[in-house]
Amino acid sequence: MDTIASLFSFITTPVSWVIVQFHKVYGALFGADTGWAWGLSIVSLVILIRICLIPLFVKQIKATRAMQTLQPEMKKIQERYKNDKQRQSEEMMKLYKETGTNPLSSCLPILAQSPFFFALYHVLNSIANNDTVGVINESLLESAQKAHIFGAPLAATFTDSAAEAAALDASITTVRIVTAIMIVLMSASQFYTQRQLMTKNVDTTVKTPFMQQQKMLMYIFPIMFAVFGINFPVGVLVYWLTTNVWTMGQQMYVIHNNPTPGSKAQASYLERLAKHVTRHGRTRNRRERAIVKAIVAKGRDRNEYERKFITGLGREGLAAQSDGTVIKSEVSVATIEDGTSATPKRQQPKRQTKAQRQSGGAKIADETDPKTEPTSLSKSDEPEDAKPAAAAKKAAPKPGAGGRSKAQSGQRKGQQRPKSPSKK
Repeated sequence: MDTIASLFSFITTPVSWVIVQFHKVYGALFGADTGWAWGLSIVSLVILIRICLIPLFVKQIKATRAMQTLQPEMKKIQERYKNDKQRQSEEMMKLYKETGTNPLSSCLPILAQSPFFFALYHVLNSIANNDTVGVINESLLESAQKAHIFGAPLAATFTDSAAEAAALDASITTVRIVTAIMIVLMSASQFYTQRQLMTKNVDTTVKTPFMQQQKMLMYIFPIMFAVFGINFPVGVLVYWLTTNVWTMGQQMYVIHNNPTPGSKAQASYLERLAKHVTRHGRTRNRRERAIVKAIVAKGRDRNEYERKFITGLGREGLAAQSDGTVIKSEVSVATIEDGTSATPKRQQPKRQTKAQRQSGGAKIADETDPKTEPTSLSKSDEPEDAKPAAAAKKAAPKPGAGGRSKAQSGQRKGQQRPKSPSKK
């Protein structure tokens, strides 16, 4: 580790200078030789570095989203050229070039933060060895050695012997308890951050090897922190725990406000957005308008949660526009994918009774209109003088019918069975 730290010695002086400047501020409040002054100086260094890395974090989010979008295409390439690894690599690089995606972009914040981490390790290790480093002179070195965080010296490690802990004016038991707690918190925060990403902010509709790799990293990273953490000084543990907490909070903010499409986080976000838009009748800010605009632009390519969001607005009498705004719809019906309105369900005709069917299918009155009077089943629409002629015509047998008579309504057609004589 000393060899690795020495490789980043070029940044040791800037890191030590930043720590000293923060120490002057906190030393005036808590005392120059206290653990609060030096511990908060390290925490402030982390915050300053992470603020400077926010543009890289945004780029990391975009790169991760782009990689998730390319997963189906990558899987097709892997299946097509599974027996030709060289051709598979060439097609992968071609896909990255066409889409402008770089797989290493998701690692930029960690890679950019590594020099500061190893430089801080080199500074604290020099303090433990009673060596001046960067802008830390003899007086600052003595002050840093006296600083204790919860009873553990700033430069002490879990693997220190009792004599080394005593040289720093501390107990080996206290040092190991404090470092063990910090290592557990550091590993737990790393595990929770990765688990939050996998369970809430990953598109569950696409199952790819990339997801399996992320699940493996969810367990591997905490183990790595636990193994290497026993060799880190207390100050480095403070640094790494602080950066893990920052990453966790930063990721929670992104998941809550800008989730990955198709993830559970998006479903929760669109439910909240639908409630807000329904309550106010409009999108409230530019971020909401951008999200609604992106959903409308997808058209038929919307996922399940986005279709549910658009349909819910339609049921409330609202319509999402292409510019991201929401207006009141004239007809309060659900809007389907192609932009048309959902027509009401066709009603089945009312079933007629047996008497109505036998009477020749008389018309049924419209029950929905009170002005429409029901048609009488006993009266005919024919004039009175036409009734006798119509009855005579009906009674007259047709030519060629023989002795057969036409079956009346309600009777069985064909030859009628003679009635048996009544017994007296």
